[in-house]
Amino acid sequence: MPAPTILVDADACPVKDEIYRVAWRHEVAVKVVSNSRLRVPEHPLIERVVVSDGFDAADDWIAEAADAQSVVVTADILLADRALKAGASVLGPNGKPFTMASIGPAIATRAIMADLRAGGDQIGGPPPFTKADRSQFLQALDSALVRLKRG
Repeated sequence: MPAPTILVDADACPVKDEIYRVAWRHEVAVKVVSNSRLRVPEHPLIERVVVSDGFDAADDWIAEAADAQSVVVTADILLADRALKAGASVLGPNGKPFTMASIGPAIATRAIMADLRAGGDQIGGPPPFTKADRSQFLQALDSALVRLKRG
């Protein structure tokens, strides 16, 4: 069975340091995917993947690389949907898992919010990222990797 891999939608990811710590503890490879060169630790388990700055280039790369042995970390609902369809486990940076049961309603809500914004409605963004979100993420990533390793 191939080893688990963590695929990170890195451009706006607030939990990269947490991902590295969990990956080192579990000895799992991490691919940090972005449109521009980001600083990543010099470590054999960490690979920086810089894609073109084309629209959705990072998402496309991650969706193509995702499989049943991947944990994808993203806040992007459409990428989460693509990764789930590829068989990956998907976590938001707040630690909430995207699942086949939750992704449909998330996509519908995203579409409604986009319509409201397009209509000129002033709607707030996501809530501020908290210490509790960071803690929940660490626990969720650890659990996802344990599940993958057990098969």
